[in-house]
Amino acid sequence: MTAPIAITSGEPAGIGPEIAVAAAAAAHWPTVLLGDAQLLREAALASGIAWPLPRWVAIEHIATAVPVVAGRLDARNAHRVLQMLDAAIDGCLQGRYRAMVTAPVHKGVINDAGVPFTGHTEYLAERTNTPHVVMLLAGGGMRVALATTHLPLAQVAGAITAASLAATLDVLNHDLQARFGIARPRIGVAGLNPHAGEGGHLGREEIDVIAPALAAARARGIDVAGPLPADTLFVPAMLARFDAVLAMYHDQGLPVLKHASFGHGVNVTLGLPLVRTSVDHGTALDLAGKGTADAGSMKAALALADRLAARSRAQS
Repeated sequence: MTAPIAITSGEPAGIGPEIAVAAAAAAHWPTVLLGDAQLLREAALASGIAWPLPRWVAIEHIATAVPVVAGRLDARNAHRVLQMLDAAIDGCLQGRYRAMVTAPVHKGVINDAGVPFTGHTEYLAERTNTPHVVMLLAGGGMRVALATTHLPLAQVAGAITAASLAATLDVLNHDLQARFGIARPRIGVAGLNPHAGEGGHLGREEIDVIAPALAAARARGIDVAGPLPADTLFVPAMLARFDAVLAMYHDQGLPVLKHASFGHGVNVTLGLPLVRTSVDHGTALDLAGKGTADAGSMKAALALADRLAARSRAQS
């Protein structure tokens, strides 16, 4: 029997419970919703979704510490959010779940609870002892991976090293092959600086770090082009040449993809010993509890997790 996909319901005061319930109810394969059962029931009824949920949906009850008020963060519930993540991760590693899909969490309130937390991507890497993971978003006909993730802009240049780029390109190339089924991925790499450094006049990172790392990747058999100016890399004619783009930092690549696909894009963590997908948006506290949240991205994340897990299982 095929193992179910775990769906964590995210920040309880946000739209996570609503979109998690909507995605699970619309699927036609086994899923397990992780979260407070009463909160999930309320989210379903607010969204006009019949309760009990369809027979393919089970619930793993993880109670909130204190009652939830929609739209109002409470740090006392932050540890329950992490408990959901831990349960989904452990279930995947133990083979009880074949993938995990995560609703959005609120980084600030988790930090307010005394837990240093920069994001799902980093948390998953630490919990699975994975030395290098890559954030990739898919949507609008694009796949955009990131060389750095949740860093202040002032720290980005120093975080881009030959070693980190080598690890990122190896993970990206491997998972495009193994999980997305692309036999020989074509990867376009953006420069860090405007005009990819303009021959060193606008910065030397391209000359000193990025170009040598790409040359080494080609020597390892990776089909990679760049460093290319980011402002022209994302035009349709250039994108058509590549199966994925590697952007140097969060706000270099993701605004373009989200402009093309916001609400239907999917966040994928590459390099993990498990399949994990997520939404392309945040907790939307202002929409919580109204039953009007768009579950399109959550449904797309669940569908992609199903496909990636099926491919991974076929190869194992």
